[in-house]
Amino acid sequence: MKAISYSGYGGPEVLEYGEARDPKVGPDSVLVKVRAAAVNPVDWKAREGYLDPVLDAVFPVIPGWDVSGVVIQPGASVTEFVTGDEVIGYVREDFLSRGTFAEYVAAPVRTLARKPRNLTYEEAAGLPLAGLTAYQVLTGALTVQEGDVVLVHAAAGGVGSIAVQLGRHLGARVIGTASERNHDFLRELGAEPVTYGEGLAERVRALAPEGVDAVFDTVGGEALKVSADLLAPGGRLASIADASVVDLGGRYVFVRPDAADLARLADLAEQDVVTVHVDETFPLERAADAQRLSAEGRTRGKIVVTVPWTD
Repeated sequence: MKAISYSGYGGPEVLEYGEARDPKVGPDSVLVKVRAAAVNPVDWKAREGYLDPVLDAVFPVIPGWDVSGVVIQPGASVTEFVTGDEVIGYVREDFLSRGTFAEYVAAPVRTLARKPRNLTYEEAAGLPLAGLTAYQVLTGALTVQEGDVVLVHAAAGGVGSIAVQLGRHLGARVIGTASERNHDFLRELGAEPVTYGEGLAERVRALAPEGVDAVFDTVGGEALKVSADLLAPGGRLASIADASVVDLGGRYVFVRPDAADLARLADLAEQDVVTVHVDETFPLERAADAQRLSAEGRTRGKIVVTVPWTD
């Protein structure tokens, strides 16, 4: 099969497009013919070796954890899916090797759910990692409830844009940080936009003088430090970008595959509660360009790699 892979850590230049071994299908996995795979910041961070302290890399590594596609072959013990089912998945294992930037991926059934019927393959590929992150932070770490005021950092990005929509669905008032060019986009999603950078605290306090009930940090650094000072009494703080959030009394969250959570997100997508904005698509052979764009950190919504359908 055709795939993108790298044989050692490094910049985007280590990514190679070519032939890779067809994946074997274990008893608890299904073989998925990939139609699209979303790009996430963790992809280039893994490629550069940032995850090496916690995840072994079995080289050559095929990157990518998000996928949408069609089941070609269920594993021997799989009863949840049959050949021809359209699926989405956050296909993460506890090592780096068998990713989704390929024509086929053997996906553990615990990582999959049925694809929302109203989403394109490209849109559906952008839902799993970003959607699960937003869902698990809002409903778990932050326990967002109706009437809460929630601050979401980088609210126009892949995770942030879904967090805005889920927060509104949970009955919260959502304030979102973004560059001015994305303010109208955030308003369309239901958020009250504020510009990030110097003076952020004052701009947020102008909207929420008594503080915010919860902060969803996707940026880390100075934005995280400012956030802690913006919390109302009893406020909750969670970050997916900066583990030092624990020192501030908050929670650090690393998203985990969960088939039930993913199925819930798929249902919300079919109800038009959650939409996925695809900013740009790249063919599989240009995955290095897709990762370069992701690393710039200015994407609205998702970047997606597409795999042409061939019989």
